[in-house]
Order: sequence, then structure tokens, then C-alpha cells
Amino acid sequence: MKKRMFTVVFSLLVLFGLVFGWKAFVSYKTRAFMASRGIPVITVSTAQVEPAHWHRQIHSVATLLATQGVTLAAQLPGAVTAIDFHSGEAVRAGSPLVQVDDRPQLAQLAYDIAQMRLAWSNLRRTRILYKGRAASRAQLDTVAATYDSAKARVAGDRATINQLALRAPFTGVLGIRQVNLGQYLAPGTPIVDLQSYENLYANFDVPQQDLAHIHLHERVELTVDSYPNRVFSGQIHAVDATVNPQTRNLLVQAEIPNQDGALRPGMFGDARVISKTTTTVLTVPAVALTYNTYGDTVYVVRHVTKNGKSLLVAKQVLVRTGEQRGSRIAIRSGLKAGWTVVTAGQVKLHNGMPVAVNDSVQP
Repeated sequence: MKKRMFTVVFSLLVLFGLVFGWKAFVSYKTRAFMASRGIPVITVSTAQVEPAHWHRQIHSVATLLATQGVTLAAQLPGAVTAIDFHSGEAVRAGSPLVQVDDRPQLAQLAYDIAQMRLAWSNLRRTRILYKGRAASRAQLDTVAATYDSAKARVAGDRATINQLALRAPFTGVLGIRQVNLGQYLAPGTPIVDLQSYENLYANFDVPQQDLAHIHLHERVELTVDSYPNRVFSGQIHAVDATVNPQTRNLLVQAEIPNQDGALRPGMFGDARVISKTTTTVLTVPAVALTYNTYGDTVYVVRHVTKNGKSLLVAKQVLVRTGEQRGSRIAIRSGLKAGWTVVTAGQVKLHNGMPVAVNDSVQP
């Protein structure tokens, strides 16, 4: 029994020895083969660190407003007797929109006109009598006051009638009609929106530290989600007189031409104030950056001499980045003009690895 157990244990030891020995032999041969081949050379694409002259830009979220916009509402009570517009149509200033029942006011106007004419006749007769000393000055003043009162009532009647005939106060585009024929309107009842947006105002806030870079007539570029490939250009129209004490932001208003009506009041977009002054920055393609929690890095290609041979190696460099514009990003520190950075193939690299450059294809 003991002999059989010894045989089994010895056989297992021999088997495990053979397995681990074979693995050690294979590992040794693999290391020897890799050492004979040397460190593999990785093919990468590169680009130069280039200086650029960039205009200073201030970014903010803008809200679009009509240069003139109002919700037209009833000024006096009454029933709607006529609607002279269609929802969404363009109208000229002074165009009739809604007529509220004015028959009682027209009747009152006719009565007051008759009273005014009577008062005028009495005034003329009293003036003749006054010249002939047949009427006193007090009588003349009374009759004149009666005529003036009658004339004022007529003017008031006409003003009331004009308020009952709602007209467009300026040229613009109407919104959706909110009243119906025959509907009784109380004072203040909304009727329709009227917006003039051949030009639009873009209101946006900028931090107080950017106040020195905000000037009237400075160029402003606006982009909106509705037209991702289009840039709307305008200029600063006004700057608020005070800084908001709660947010420490300054309200800025730009005027944006909108002759084709692509933009509408109430939209929001990204506003960029383009300063006239320029600054020189170092830039690299944005694809050269590798973003990590400990910092942003790029691989720089450098010449080194090893065993008497000149090699290209990749060295990882920590950088501080700035603003990105298009496909290039500004580098605040870590690089110098003229250096070569890796733009493709970084995932295969580690610090000091040999590289071969192939710039025939750029990312």
C-alpha cells in the first residue's frame, strides 16, 4: 500500500516537473527571440507645433429678441366684428387687424358733433353781440367754454373709435390669432403677437473680468442648433450700465441681421465676441492630445543616438492646454514652436519607444 502511494506521488511530481520545466523553457526561448529582434518600431503620423495669431474670443449663451415685439391686446371692451389678418402673415405699419364693435361710439360721435356745431353757432352770435356791447364778457367766455368742451368730446369720441380699430403699430410678422369673430373682449385680452425680426437682438452675459475687452461695434458671431453649419455675424449694439451684483456678469446686446428670417425671437445660441486685438499662441492638432486624470499629454518625436545609430523615439510630455478652435488647440506650456508631435498611433506608444514617421495619411 505504501509502495503504491509512493509511486503515485513520484509520478505526479515528475509530471508537474515536466510541465513547469517545459513552460520555463518556452518562456526562456521567447525572451531570447524577442531580445534578438530588438524593441519593435511603431509607425506614427506627426505634425508640427505651430504659432498662430488668434483673435481673442469671449463665449457666452445668447437669447434672441426682436428689435420690436409686442402682444397686441384689446384696449376697450367690446365684441369682435371683423378680423382682417391671417396667422403668420407679414403686415405693414398701420394695417387694420381687428375691429371691435364701435356702433355706440359712432352714435355718440354724431351726437357730439351736432352739439359742437350748435356751440360754434352760439359762439359766433355771442361774439357779434359782444362787439355791439349787447353781451357781456362773461357770457362770451361761457359760450366759448361750451364750444371748447363740445370739441373735446368729439376728439374723445374719435380717439375711442380709433382704439376699437386695432392696427399694426409697426411692420412685422404676426403670430397665431388668439381671438374669434364675435368674441367679447375685455380690456387686456391678447389678440396676436407682432414681431419685427429683420434684425434681432442677441442678449448675453459676460464675466466682469472681460469688461475691458467689450466695446461697441465689436464683431459678434452667433451659431444656433437649428443651423449647425451656419454662422450669423453682427456687432455689439449696447452694453449695460451696471454689473449684476448677484452674478458679477455684464449684460451685452448685439444686433444680428436676419433678412432671410432664419432666426426667430426666443431662440438661444452660442455667441462669440471677436476682439480686434490678436495674441500669438502655440497650437497642435487636437488629436495629438491624450487626456488623463493626472494631466493632458502629447508624444514628442525626438532624435537620439543609441549604439552609434540615430533613432527616432517618442517622449511623453505633460502640457497645459488652452482654447480649441476647429481642429487645433492652443498649448500654454510644455511645448516649443517647431517640435514634432504624434497625431496618430499614440495608443501603441510608451515613453522612449522607437518610432517611424509616415505622414502620408493624417487623422
